[in-house]
Amino acid sequence: MTATIALALAGLALVVVVALGVQVSRLQRRLAVLPEDGGIFEALRRLDADLAANEEAVAALRPVVQSLHERLPSAICRTAVVAFDASGDLAGGLSRSIALLDERGDGLVVTALALRSESLFYVKMIRGGRGAEQLSPEEQQAIARAWRA
Repeated sequence: MTATIALALAGLALVVVVALGVQVSRLQRRLAVLPEDGGIFEALRRLDADLAANEEAVAALRPVVQSLHERLPSAICRTAVVAFDASGDLAGGLSRSIALLDERGDGLVVTALALRSESLFYVKMIRGGRGAEQLSPEEQQAIARAWRA
């Protein structure tokens, strides 16, 4: 009977030892993530310094982002090219009208005419999708295509 009790106690001790071993193993894994060179407080100080540096960098970028945000509506974002034959007798349609517009429809249309003996180059201002001067059909077509883009 004493042997049975001793065996039961030994089995119970073995179970307790295994359970404690599992707990020690878990604690060791948790402690392994902690830095060894100065402890958790030093790691938190470094993390706080890194966070402060990041906040300073973000603060320095705010004016740049604001400036870009303010200028973005006037950036060229709608473009189109129309090829055509300006003289009616040249093959290949070497003339071009190019529309360059911002999101409000402001910008310009550039037209290069390839003629038999000369080349001509025109630039016309566009406001709200309309020409400040009389536009050719090709220039109007380029503006219409740019609006659809």
